[in-house]
Amino acid sequence: MSGHDAFKDRLSERAHDTSRPALANQCRGRDLEPAEIALAEALMEIYGTGEHDFAKVAEALTTRALPAPKSGRTDWTESLLGEELKAINAELDAAYEVQGYGA
Repeated sequence: MSGHDAFKDRLSERAHDTSRPALANQCRGRDLEPAEIALAEALMEIYGTGEHDFAKVAEALTTRALPAPKSGRTDWTESLLGEELKAINAELDAAYEVQGYGA
C-alpha cells in the first residue's frame, strides 16, 4: 500500500469518528432551544432577502408573529431584537463555560 493510500484511509477513518463534536457545534455549550432555532431560521430567511437593517428585520419578525425566545413577545422592535440576541449569546457563553468544548 502506498503512503498516499494510507493517508486516504486515515482520512476516511477520521470522517467516521463520531467521538469528535460536530464542527458546526464546537463553540456551543448546549443545544439551541426550539424557539432559538426558529429565530435563527427566520433571521436567515430575512437576511436572505438582502435586508440587514435591524429595525426592518424586527418589523419582519413582528409580521411573522414569531415569539421571542426569551421574553415570548411577538411585538419585535430593534431594541427587543438586540436584547434577545444578547440574552441568547450570554446563555450560550455561560453554558460553554460550564460544559466546555462542543454541545
